[in-house]
Parts: sequence; C-alpha cells; structure tokens
Amino acid sequence: MATKEITSENFKSTVEQDGIVLLDFWAEWCGPCKRFGPIFEQVSEKYENYTFGKVDTEANQELSAALQVQSIPTLMMFRDGVLLAREAGLMPPQALEDLIAQAEALNMDDVRAQIAEQQAGQQEQG
Repeated sequence: MATKEITSENFKSTVEQDGIVLLDFWAEWCGPCKRFGPIFEQVSEKYENYTFGKVDTEANQELSAALQVQSIPTLMMFRDGVLLAREAGLMPPQALEDLIAQAEALNMDDVRAQIAEQQAGQQEQG
C-alpha cells in the first residue's frame, strides 16, 4: 500500500480506525526526512494491511503543533486509535519493522486496561 497524505482534516479519522497506523512527520527542507521517506515507503509495501501516512509539517503546522512535533522526522504509531510509539529521528528499515512487530504482538485489551488504570490514578491525584 502506498503512503497517503495526512492533513488536519483526515488525521482523526485515520488514527482512530482499527488496525495499525504509522505516520511520518516530515518537511521538504529536512535532509534526514528525505533519507527516511524511501525507507518508510519501502516498509509500507511489505505491510499492505496497515495504513502508512505522511504529514507535511509545513503544510500542517497547527496539527504538528497540537501533537508537539518538535523535531523531524518523527514517526508516530497508533493501533486501534491508541498512540503506541513516538520516535524522532532517522530510523533504519529493521528498526521500523521491529516497532511494527511489537505493535502486532500487543493485546490491545490489556493496553486499554492499563490506560484506564493510569487515568483513574491521575484523577485520584488531581
């Protein structure tokens, strides 16, 4: 599956869908982004059942600011609407594939239960 362009308009619907979603935050002027782009595209072709999206930080400054993207490239990985990973910097193909394998191995019911426990703990403290 080829990568798709992610904007402020389709971000929420993209990351909230079922399955694994990987987003590459990049900019045209960014050297490491230009080197990571082909790696991201190559890995996307191996995992056709997952969504791979690219967010141009220059064209989507409000979205990038809201997500606190401070350096690029930044990779964010979601599964079933839950942010699982956020990695800044150039990533080799094997590291990206390892991250995907970790997401595949997760029991999302357990992840959601952990999130609920954390939120309940924060509410008790707050």
